[in-house]
Amino acid sequence: MNKPVAFTTAPLLVTVYAGIRVLDGLDGERGPGPAWTSGHLAFLAALILFVPVFLELRRLAGRGLFATTVAVVGLVGAICSMAQISVDIVVGALAADHEAMRGMFANIRSVPGVNVVIYTVGPVLLFLGLLVLFCQLAAVRAVPVWRAVAVVLAVLVSLLGLDTLPAVGLLLYAGLASFPRRGVFPATARS
Repeated sequence: MNKPVAFTTAPLLVTVYAGIRVLDGLDGERGPGPAWTSGHLAFLAALILFVPVFLELRRLAGRGLFATTVAVVGLVGAICSMAQISVDIVVGALAADHEAMRGMFANIRSVPGVNVVIYTVGPVLLFLGLLVLFCQLAAVRAVPVWRAVAVVLAVLVSLLGLDTLPAVGLLLYAGLASFPRRGVFPATARS
């Protein structure tokens, strides 16, 4: 995977998902249908692209124990989010209407551990990993502070709910796009 493409495309696909989600909800409910499926496929692609983003952020942070641990936390969050989006796509494909979707989601969430792992705590780890890695990179001056601020704001805004995803995607784009990817960082970034 071309790393510059991942850094630019992942946040753009988050924004695409957010926009499709808004359009899908104009009639008062979301899914099932083409908007539900296409939006979720865009978000799934974004999550897949966050894998090379985390690997590159780990490299830029020096590949040490702390950076590796944080990158793993972020990757676990990405995997949990991929599981959630995959479930959403399957439910959207199988359900005849919104009421059927609601029943399927209730059944899935009633399975012990599923709600915590793929709907609440797990996905948060992706944002936590981004936040900590960007703060680490900014602290050692490996990235401009404004990039870390954009990512921190994206994480904070995401806590307000799914309706904030357009802003989250744009803030992530500000922090990630045109990201420097050459080994030009100070030696302190490797600690």
